[in-house]
Amino acid sequence: MKKFILVAIMMLTGVLSSYAIFDKYTINREELPEAAQEMLSTYFPKAKIGMIKVDKHLLKKTDYDVKLVNGTRIEFSNSGKWTLVDCGNRALPDNLVPKTVAKYISKNFEDVKTVSIKKTSTHYEVGLSDGVILKFNLLGQYKGVISIDE
Repeated sequence: MKKFILVAIMMLTGVLSSYAIFDKYTINREELPEAAQEMLSTYFPKAKIGMIKVDKHLLKKTDYDVKLVNGTRIEFSNSGKWTLVDCGNRALPDNLVPKTVAKYISKNFEDVKTVSIKKTSTHYEVGLSDGVILKFNLLGQYKGVISIDE
């Protein structure tokens, strides 16, 4: 029985690892879905792409990880909608953060920049330049602090 389980685990590992070969790397913007190309043109019109990783998942559809030459990292879903934008220590482009969220941050957090944003199916996580990560619902209502880097 132990031998059977070991063989089954080895076969499963082999099958799962074979799917990793479907990931590919490129710098060709045209390989992104149209919505992703439009987002890049709108918010990062002059930015050069350093790398695009096309992730093909076993049970999930393809997603895209884009790294710009300036270090900004953007993740896109299969449909081309952004799910994460991380500009490191630089401010996010204007109008990328929903207006209600941006208004709350400017009113309650002085002298900080919004440097990252993650959108899930239920909320936004917004990173500030001082290390604070805030949570907002999809309507832009503040829901609390997720973490504070010190």
